[in-house]
Amino acid sequence: MRPLTLFSSTAHRLSVAGLLVLGLAACSQSFDVETNQPAQPEQPITQWLDAQYEEELQFSPIELTFLGRKERNNEIDEFTFGAFSEQLAWKKSSVEEMQRRYKREDLTLNERLSFDLWIYQLQRMQESEQFFYNGLVFDQMNGIQSFVPTFLINFHRVETADDMRAYIERIKAVSPRMQEAIDNASTGATQGVVSQSFALDGTIKQAQSVISGLPFESNAANNSDLWADMLKEIKTLQDSEVIDKATADHLRSQGQDALVNYFQPAYENIIQWAENAKDKAPENATGIGTQPGGAAYYEYRLRNQTTTDLTADEIHQIGLDEVARLRKEMETVKESVDFDGSLQAFFQHVRDGEWNYYPDTDEGRQAYIDDATAAIDGIKAELPNFFGLLPKADLVVKRVEPFRERDGAAQHYYPGTPDGSRPGIYYAHLSDMTSMPKNQLEVIAYHEGLPGHHMQISIAQELEDIPKFRTQARFTAYSEGWGLYSEYLAKEIPGTYTDPYQDFGRLTGEIWRAIRLVVDTGLHAKGWTEQEAIDYFAANSPEPLESIRSEIQRYIVMPGQATSYKIGMLKILELRRRAKETLGDKFDIRNFHDVVLGGGALPLPLLERKVLAWMNSS
Repeated sequence: MRPLTLFSSTAHRLSVAGLLVLGLAACSQSFDVETNQPAQPEQPITQWLDAQYEEELQFSPIELTFLGRKERNNEIDEFTFGAFSEQLAWKKSSVEEMQRRYKREDLTLNERLSFDLWIYQLQRMQESEQFFYNGLVFDQMNGIQSFVPTFLINFHRVETADDMRAYIERIKAVSPRMQEAIDNASTGATQGVVSQSFALDGTIKQAQSVISGLPFESNAANNSDLWADMLKEIKTLQDSEVIDKATADHLRSQGQDALVNYFQPAYENIIQWAENAKDKAPENATGIGTQPGGAAYYEYRLRNQTTTDLTADEIHQIGLDEVARLRKEMETVKESVDFDGSLQAFFQHVRDGEWNYYPDTDEGRQAYIDDATAAIDGIKAELPNFFGLLPKADLVVKRVEPFRERDGAAQHYYPGTPDGSRPGIYYAHLSDMTSMPKNQLEVIAYHEGLPGHHMQISIAQELEDIPKFRTQARFTAYSEGWGLYSEYLAKEIPGTYTDPYQDFGRLTGEIWRAIRLVVDTGLHAKGWTEQEAIDYFAANSPEPLESIRSEIQRYIVMPGQATSYKIGMLKILELRRRAKETLGDKFDIRNFHDVVLGGGALPLPLLERKVLAWMNSS
């Protein structure tokens, strides 16, 4: 997914003012299941909400570009608290107008859901206000320093000379936006927000990588990624005769000036800020529980990420129970391949076996991309037997760009555009192939691609019978719960996990998410150190140690996010079991999946009510 990164924490850290629309659609209120058809107001609420969503989108030039649109494509969102407050005031006014215009009891079931979601967006924004400065602005996972070039290279469409001029203006706009980000990070630091050494080191490394090469270094042998992309876009315009040589030369000159005189100083300021912050970094990394306000912030993050009221202690225990259950299933696989030794020894066998890795070469990296693509293509033909709704959008597998690629980092997904002009992208970190076991390739491809994130998000974006804002709703527990459920579902689809080691890879993926419940709450609510979390992870998973270290560091800088996967999966599985028990022979897996996916992303309590309403009407 858009790393949920980008789905959860980045929406808050990049621009609570502009990007909140990515992840703030939920409802904790109950709704009725009657389908009465009331007399309609002058304007149906769906049309009214579409108009409101258009207004809200204008707060975020970045989100407009993500949607494949070109309005304000020469701008980048403001990152200030003032910008957030402006959007919050607008949202409050919009909700009040909706409540004056429409009586909830007069709406249909689907309209009530939209009504409730619009209100809940306001409630979510209001709750986040007090924590505006609590999150990290710069870190190794989703820091702005890596997001901005990723966004420009992959999402800013260049089809005309004006599009290229807008690209150059956006390059210039990075400078004031990055200063706002530095100001936010500095304010957070004065309030006790701690940046760990590894997060600062990652920020520095990424920022340096972004401004390495031409034109930033005049005697460099290679172009920087941004400059290479700009040159490619200008050349394409010239080759297709959209622009002439003189215009191309002028655009290249303007682009170089923007990079060297606006963009580069902004990134040098980020590096300087991170270098200065390292003096305050703690010797032993841990979670946010001991920081001022850290306990309240973590409680907020758990509510935000799981869409439940589960406490840290409850989530921790669920994790312990799931780890114990999955270890037993792993024992069964170990015995099926006649391995003579303990489960821990089998972990080491899988972790260290050369047979389980691609060559750490360009050929090995291409083989990984080819095999992941083949796994996705292989499952595609079987999907009509399990789904009525199917995505129209295309999907591609790509390597992460060099400036943000990290050894052992988790794979992720970026959605395509609703109109299909840009495909969904499954990104793989391939800088270190020794952290990419072959026996986990399938399970990750199913999670990120089909029937996972690409299917869920594409279907949501293609829905036509709900307001537009619901097609773009993001809930980590729902989306990542669906991704993890998809790993499990794939086992029921013919042609998958055809040998025991691939199935062991599936179990490795599931226990990895169960471990997250234990270590995330351990780090942020129980005072665990980074090393304690690494030790627990390694004792219960065959994941390569480099991947484990990267994972733990991810949890430290993204409190609560890692708990959403397993909590979401368990809820979907629970609902499926209840539906099968209630409906008996009338249960159809395709109908169940269509109910889960057919209304866009939902918080787990509302998803449960939606499924129960379907069960009662079937």
